[in-house]
Amino acid sequence: MTIQISIPARRSLRTLVAGGAGFIGSHICDTLLRRGDTVICTDNLHTGSLRNIRPLLNHPNFSFIEHDVRAPLEIDGRLDRIYNFACPASPPHYQQDPVGTMKTCVLGTINLLELARQTSARILQASTSEVYGDPEVHPQPESYVGHVNTIGPRACYDEGKRAAETLMFDYRRMHGIDIKVARIFNTYGPRMHENDGRVVSNFIVQALRGAPITVYGSGSQTRSFCFVDDLVRGLEMLMESPESVTGPVNLGNPHEMSIEAIAREVLTCTRSSSTLEFKPLPIDDPKRRKPVIATAERLLGWRPQIPLRKGLEATIAYFALEAAGRAQSGPDKPTPAKRRPGRAQLALARSQ
Repeated sequence: MTIQISIPARRSLRTLVAGGAGFIGSHICDTLLRRGDTVICTDNLHTGSLRNIRPLLNHPNFSFIEHDVRAPLEIDGRLDRIYNFACPASPPHYQQDPVGTMKTCVLGTINLLELARQTSARILQASTSEVYGDPEVHPQPESYVGHVNTIGPRACYDEGKRAAETLMFDYRRMHGIDIKVARIFNTYGPRMHENDGRVVSNFIVQALRGAPITVYGSGSQTRSFCFVDDLVRGLEMLMESPESVTGPVNLGNPHEMSIEAIAREVLTCTRSSSTLEFKPLPIDDPKRRKPVIATAERLLGWRPQIPLRKGLEATIAYFALEAAGRAQSGPDKPTPAKRRPGRAQLALARSQ
């Protein structure tokens, strides 16, 4: 289901992917290695998993270092690109330690921007549609400044990501950093965490188990779902766009559908006998979410291509295989990882 990326040929780059063992970050690592890049993946494994990058650990152009971006990171030698995915992205995970989430967004972004400044690397910030909050403008263009509750339970992530965007543009104005900001809308696909609390993964796992599918609120609230292959293609196109293209750029699927509709689509694809179970809507949960992607279409020539049914089938197959593997082999044993306390330094040949 991988789509060929329509990006001009370029020299091999040396790229750091922060949060590279996570859902989207690990797909970025895969794509960059296929393009011949040298990839340095860093992750504190709080929500990321070595399972996502295990096939890459013996690749000659891939290096992994366990590190928390809230502490400075030093990279020896040339560095061309930095992707920042280092932050929990689902409500159960980022609300578990809200202060830690805010620190990751702010201190982590500062540390990676400082690294970009020292190495003259281009940096892409994985921002989010959550910067729009519970929007009063629909659909959401990049020009909309948002409607965020600064003291609500989601604010650690929403405001943290907004602060990270501010830091990106302030570093560009002050230090001339080459920046890109992507506002990512609801994304799904293989390697999602089964307990991340997100709509698609929740529904698929519950349907495969034959458990009731939990729908919060009336189910009439809407989302727009983008398959991960489409998103990764857009992220790389943004990263390799001209320096004048800074963003923010919305990346997501403009096909809007209700939560109840996506639940019933999952039931159809899994042939599950699960029923829908309605529960109260969480505080500050957005009622509608749909991106305006005119900027991505105009500046990048990007729009999503993978139909929802095909994306769901691939995602369901992934979760079904994961469940079957656990049933046969029992709990997964962790792969030994390189651990570095405090300031982490990855020394790689300067000639790379």
